[in-house]
Amino acid sequence: MLHTVNKSPFEKSSLDTCLRLAKPGSDILLIEDGVYAAAVGTAVEQKIREAVSDHTFYALGPDLKARGIEEARLIDGVKVVGYGEFVDLAAGNERVQAWL
Repeated sequence: MLHTVNKSPFEKSSLDTCLRLAKPGSDILLIEDGVYAAAVGTAVEQKIREAVSDHTFYALGPDLKARGIEEARLIDGVKVVGYGEFVDLAAGNERVQAWL
């Protein structure tokens, strides 16, 4: 299953809910303000580092760029994807769950 998180982890509990309910092996794509969770040095960094062992994490490149987050600042294990790969992830998973 592909899970998308579009809210900042500092404003909403969408990421926490996603991490709590996503089954091991799920893909998690951080989009829009959700990409803030992919940056090192934040209050949620340890949560993401721990979850990388159970899930595959992606961050949407254009959203990182729009928020001034450079790829060098991403947590190890978070892969940057473009819109084409976003479509591939959605098509390649049986279901998509959006966490708002």
